[in-house]
Amino acid sequence: MASKREDILAAIKTALAGTTGVSTRIYRSRSIPLAQRSQLPALIIEWSNDDASLMTSALSINWALNVTVTILCSGDVPDQGVDATLLSMHSKIMNDVTLGGVCMDIAPTNQAFETIDGDSPIGLMTCSYLVRYQTTTTDLAS
Repeated sequence: MASKREDILAAIKTALAGTTGVSTRIYRSRSIPLAQRSQLPALIIEWSNDDASLMTSALSINWALNVTVTILCSGDVPDQGVDATLLSMHSKIMNDVTLGGVCMDIAPTNQAFETIDGDSPIGLMTCSYLVRYQTTTTDLAS
């Protein structure tokens, strides 16, 4: 049994299937760099922190999970090249703000862009989302 956090990350990955331009290059975290044009565009899903608020009278914990989806793309003008993938990715995440019932809601919080060197310019668009969900006080899976 996985934690509810892992269920949420899996639901995001499932929701992103068919994102414009990425094919099956959707990763739940990644330790090996993607630096060749043939590997791009791609999406990487990660979480950065998960803040808890205990509701002792209700025997539950309200969570605020910060998730980032990074879009990697290449091209002469990578910040323009990322746009079609960004539009598709965002639409797929926000299409069902409960992610199939696994969370209470999801909201965008930030977008940031940077360029790195590769065999051509590579753009990284980091899109952050706040996911609110709830667990019981004794079980992080329910």
